[in-house]
Amino acid sequence: MPVARPESSDSRTRIIAHVDLDCFYVQVEQRKQPELRGLPTAVVQYNEWKGGALIAVSYEARKLGVNRHMRGDDAKEVCPQIHLVQVPVARGKADLNTYRNAGSEVVAILARKGRCERASIDEVYLDLTDSAEAMLRETPPESLESINEESRKSHILGLKSEDANDAQENVSKWLRRSDANHQDKLLACGALIVSELRMEVLKETQFTCSAGIAHNKMLAKLVSGMNKPAQQTVVPSSSVKGLLESLPIKKMKQLGGKLGTSLQTDLGVNTVGDLLQFSEEKLQERFGINTGTWLWSIARGINGEEVQGRLLPKSHGAGKSFPGPRALKTIASVQHWLNQLCDELNERICCDLDQNKRIAHTFTVYASAYKSFDSESYKKFPSKSCPLRYGTAKIQEDAFNLFQAGLREYIGSHGVKTLGHHHNGWGITSLSISASKIVAIPSGTGSITKYFHGQYTSPSSKETQDSFVNEAMPLSPSGSESYSELEPTDQLLPENNVPCLGLQEQKRIPWKDQDSSCSSTVQTKDGSGKGASPSLPSGSGCCSLVNQTGSQGASRVDSTMPTLERHKRKIKPSDKGTILKFLKSYNLSCSTPMQENVEMVKGSQSPSCSSLEVNQAELPRRSLAECSTNDGSNNLDQNAQRAWNYKIDEIDHSIVNELPSEIQDEIRVWLQARQQPSMVKRPSIIKRGSIAHYFSPDRNT
Repeated sequence: MPVARPESSDSRTRIIAHVDLDCFYVQVEQRKQPELRGLPTAVVQYNEWKGGALIAVSYEARKLGVNRHMRGDDAKEVCPQIHLVQVPVARGKADLNTYRNAGSEVVAILARKGRCERASIDEVYLDLTDSAEAMLRETPPESLESINEESRKSHILGLKSEDANDAQENVSKWLRRSDANHQDKLLACGALIVSELRMEVLKETQFTCSAGIAHNKMLAKLVSGMNKPAQQTVVPSSSVKGLLESLPIKKMKQLGGKLGTSLQTDLGVNTVGDLLQFSEEKLQERFGINTGTWLWSIARGINGEEVQGRLLPKSHGAGKSFPGPRALKTIASVQHWLNQLCDELNERICCDLDQNKRIAHTFTVYASAYKSFDSESYKKFPSKSCPLRYGTAKIQEDAFNLFQAGLREYIGSHGVKTLGHHHNGWGITSLSISASKIVAIPSGTGSITKYFHGQYTSPSSKETQDSFVNEAMPLSPSGSESYSELEPTDQLLPENNVPCLGLQEQKRIPWKDQDSSCSSTVQTKDGSGKGASPSLPSGSGCCSLVNQTGSQGASRVDSTMPTLERHKRKIKPSDKGTILKFLKSYNLSCSTPMQENVEMVKGSQSPSCSSLEVNQAELPRRSLAECSTNDGSNNLDQNAQRAWNYKIDEIDHSIVNELPSEIQDEIRVWLQARQQPSMVKRPSIIKRGSIAHYFSPDRNT
């Protein structure tokens, strides 16, 4: 139901324009085929039945009796010389990308002058208040020697003229009035700005457009289509009552459905002006407080809705209809079309991610269906949602699971999973999917896994975007019937999995499958050894990480490991902000270099190697036995000195914000403590929740 939005204190002086492209689909096709300009033309939807449905008709064809309710064959009967152009086809359905991109060209031009809200593929709202006020201060219309021709063609509601020549002259005089009130002067500035924008659109895109200029969105939308094509209409405050008084109630936005019908049947309201006879209390009593107030307001031309300043769509969707005998009646046919729609959706959200640095979080499947034995069931198919996972195969899997959950709920049966099985009594008349809750990737956001790589990667790079998507998107359970209740934060990584290794399906590698050179033990309190293996991405052959907490192993490492305070060197500026780069610079002399572990993080297949031991108190520590050279000499001090020489004051503290929240506080405390070495006492065992524990394979034990 509509919700009333009260007007702000400055709403009467706002200048809002609604720009509507003329026969947009036809204009796009005529730009591709200039020989069609000026000829009766129509664009037809992809459909083999009776020549396809018309989705756009040129004004030349309209004059000859063609309208959008016809099909291609009907249009040819009425207008034999009409040119029918079919929309591009991809994946067995209409491909509208050409039109979306053309619309974006227009939006980019219109946004130069004010806050811009893209309402549809060919409609845009503009808030020109600031631009109009600036013009009124600097170059008011009354100071202009002449008004350009496009502005003189404007239609001013309430301004009457004898003929066309007089009309343009009267418009010019109205725009340049020196005795006009502040509101009308701002409207005059808005009219001049919009006419300039429309000329720029025509020059740069070859598209014509019409516009409405008023003090709010509702009025601007109402009048933008009054004078087409390539014209604009202005609504002074004094003309609002006359505009609405005779306007059919069904012409008003949000009153074309049940609410408008209820007004006609229950209250006898046929025009918007008829609403003036009812008090606000009466309308609230009949339709509720919000809707009643909204009806009372629109009857008086009051609308407080603001231009949202949105250049990009709030969601992406793909759908297809299957009317009449073309209804889908098998699971296999539904899955086929879901796969096609998912392929299209994945292409669009990936393009959005690449071009606009935005990521979608919620995936929803909608359908319309019928049951032959239930006449009231039409279009009651439940929609289902789940967290969105990027990748065609993943989206297809989730879409099919969501559809099956909805179908089970719709028909009250649990036997619908057999592919290709024909279920009598139901049919799907439309399918659609959407990706919503699209938000911009925060500036500077990147994956923590980049710190395991050899070089810092720019957050704007494609690799970092993909890594961000993989880490941001939770795993979605297959076959779950509670998808509609899931939010992106409901699906978390399993505790046993290393959180920074991506979101591919992870498996715990059995200890017995490890190469003998990788075997090691976790020392328990009683000295017994027990095999342990971390959770790693499936298919990654690598060394196992082992925690040594036994007293013997700990004392042996502590006795030889140089302290951080004894070895310091100046870090190059390029090294700042890479906390875990020390892991890479800590060059291992074991049979496996650190680079192999870096490749393991990237998901590559690494050969078997000796184990990399990580002490729970100090991540980069190793035992002396594993780090000796061939001649028996110990090179641990040399390697450790090269790894841990640094200047604590030159570490970039802002990088801490990119670490997982559960370890940020610990890192900050650690950095602060290192600046006061005399007050620090190194603990022999770091408690659960430390950074070492975060990367530990048995953090959940």
